[in-house]
Amino acid sequence: MYVVKSSLADADLKTVSEAMQGALVDLVDLSLVAKQIHWNIVGPRFRSIHLQLDEVVASARAHSDTVAERASALGVPPDGRAATVASASGIKAVPTGWVKDVDAVGAMVDALGAVITRMRERVAATGEPDPVSQDILIGITADLEKHHWMFQAENA
Repeated sequence: MYVVKSSLADADLKTVSEAMQGALVDLVDLSLVAKQIHWNIVGPRFRSIHLQLDEVVASARAHSDTVAERASALGVPPDGRAATVASASGIKAVPTGWVKDVDAVGAMVDALGAVITRMRERVAATGEPDPVSQDILIGITADLEKHHWMFQAENA
């Protein structure tokens, strides 16, 4: 059932909707991973990394809303349910329990790297069918790359 009808051709809409759904899943999971680490980080750099993790959470949540609303605007219902996120995310599971600050930073470098790789694939896929969605994904990728750089610098 289409409540909202996109002006995109069906094949283009399929490509874009898959890109946006994938981005949504990765962003929701990134916010959950960052918050999980945020709650469990320990070590001498606890405070600074704890606060830095909240920045990633806020960013990922804001971007997930933008992506979901773009999908809705195109007539594609976004799916951010826990089961969907768990089955489709590109982020590896993070350790349970307390996480040393150096390991927390490493986990965030890995998580951000995985999401960025997939986002760049989506940027490439959406360029021809929908430059508007591509522009959104480019902006998100740039922001994620900034977070990635900062976490990499933490353990340099």
